[in-house]
Amino acid sequence: MFFSNSLENQLQRWNETIRNQPKNSTAYIRRGMVNFQLAKIDESIQDFDMAEELDARIKPYLWQRGLSYYYAERFAEGAQQFQIDLTVNAQDVEETVWRYLCIAPSLGVKEARNSLLPVKNDPRRVMQCVYDLYAGDCTPDDVLSIGQSEGESGEFYSHLYLGLYYEAENNLDLAQESIVKAADNYKIDDYMWYLAQVHKKLRGWI
Repeated sequence: MFFSNSLENQLQRWNETIRNQPKNSTAYIRRGMVNFQLAKIDESIQDFDMAEELDARIKPYLWQRGLSYYYAERFAEGAQQFQIDLTVNAQDVEETVWRYLCIAPSLGVKEARNSLLPVKNDPRRVMQCVYDLYAGDCTPDDVLSIGQSEGESGEFYSHLYLGLYYEAENNLDLAQESIVKAADNYKIDDYMWYLAQVHKKLRGWI
């Protein structure tokens, strides 16, 4: 991947920071994020765990660990992380959608939908529409239409969360089509764009 060299350089920098500041919880979070971006899922979880060990107050803010749990197929822990996250970030659709995505593999889509936690006032219209989709209150076409109206970022998020929705529904062809489109056609400077790349890699969709 064309971005792997810069990520490897970042990893080396955080390795050095941690060698010099072994009690720096923020450095572990940052290294965990880089490990995740490199699809080193287990290593990322180890870093996030160490960050929490160094500073227990950060647990509700470790949404990155929830994402890593999902890709490690540690779904119950992922759902718990996102539920805790919502206590400090109740306006973020992504937290409750990822909780849904962690519940669906073991308990099914119906149970995930029934336990979808309410979210109000996410400023992103595309994410409000994504919430409605996961709640069963709108269609994939609605999500795509809103995404198009919000530019490249909106298009990225609409395709990413449609792909994740389809995967939860076990519609793998549409899941692959949507997530590959998000990753390949709408490069944005955002952790979630790297997540789309990681998803492709782990599913063998490259």
